[in-house]
Amino acid sequence: MKDFTFQNPTRIHFGRNALDQLPAEVKRYGQRILMVYGGGSIKRTGVYDAVTEKLQAAQAQVWELSGVQPNPRLSLVRQGIQLCREHQIQLVLAVGGGSAIDTAKAIVNGACYDGDVWDLYEGKGSNNTALPLGVVLTIPAAGSEMSRSSVITREEDWCKRGRNAYTNFPTFSILNPEYTYTLPPFQTACGIVDIMAHMMERYFTMEEHVELTDRLIEGALVTVINNAPIVMEKPDDYDARAEITWAGALAHNTLLETGRVGDWASHKLEHELSALYDVAHGAGLAVVFPAWMKFVLPRGGATKLAQFAQRVLAVPQDFGSEEEIAAEGIRRLEGFYQSLGLATTLTGMGIDDSRIPEMAARAVALVGGKLGGFVPLTAEMAEDIYRLAL
Repeated sequence: MKDFTFQNPTRIHFGRNALDQLPAEVKRYGQRILMVYGGGSIKRTGVYDAVTEKLQAAQAQVWELSGVQPNPRLSLVRQGIQLCREHQIQLVLAVGGGSAIDTAKAIVNGACYDGDVWDLYEGKGSNNTALPLGVVLTIPAAGSEMSRSSVITREEDWCKRGRNAYTNFPTFSILNPEYTYTLPPFQTACGIVDIMAHMMERYFTMEEHVELTDRLIEGALVTVINNAPIVMEKPDDYDARAEITWAGALAHNTLLETGRVGDWASHKLEHELSALYDVAHGAGLAVVFPAWMKFVLPRGGATKLAQFAQRVLAVPQDFGSEEEIAAEGIRRLEGFYQSLGLATTLTGMGIDDSRIPEMAARAVALVGGKLGGFVPLTAEMAEDIYRLAL
């Protein structure tokens, strides 16, 4: 187990009545609020009205920034930064899922940075302060409600970049599983895959003697797998939604990576896929992750993959050799994704091989020539994974 420092400053309000805490939270930071959200879904579901009612109760003055899209865009971030500066915003409130939250994270950091906010995502700049950030979660998926991560896309060249920073942690997040009832099945399925991927990226490590975090990840993965078919069949099952909502937050809040170094190659490979084809992140991960597993299996990955197959996907120990157990685990994972209604191949998503070299080169160049920590990948190896995904 590696040395580590763990700190997560985000205050969580969880449950049916969690939104009742919003007025008190607003009063901690000031009454000049920028609310960031997507399109009309929060208005159709009543979440918008519920949030604005609480803001009115706090006597808040509210400016709104709507139009957040999946794979959130840099141009909207820049609009938000301008609003913060023009109106002396004291708190940014993201209402939605990972895209709204990541947009808000970029805004609160950019508002306190003298240069171009994109510098922060390219590693050309840094900041030590940010505006306070609150979250009302409606889509459990990205885990951004309790994480230090943010991912933004620059439209001019469809360059997608992630940034991990302490100033990205939300100050508080409100998680009411009831707000997830009206999610379309596709969004629910993509969220489940995203949550699992955040755990699996951390699980596949070369670090030894990490039994505790292995077991935490395995238990959380089993919980998500057990509750996924329930929410797909009965979207308003509170208990199942609550399990998945809380798993999503824990999956990415840095607890599960303590003492270990994860892989993250699948995420980087998927980022290029969603940047160029604008596919949903979770849908892309359902294609990329099994392909990555198939690639690393004969390259030193059999032992960890077999452990994953046995402990998470219930492949029996007497199924066969370590390699056979691991391969069966991959088949079962693909079958699980398919049971959620998701494609597990690029072809199934309508994507051909024409841009594979470009995606592989971009993904590897981003990290300086070697991608991933479990089995380090060259651009040629990344191409092989994309082709396994066809």
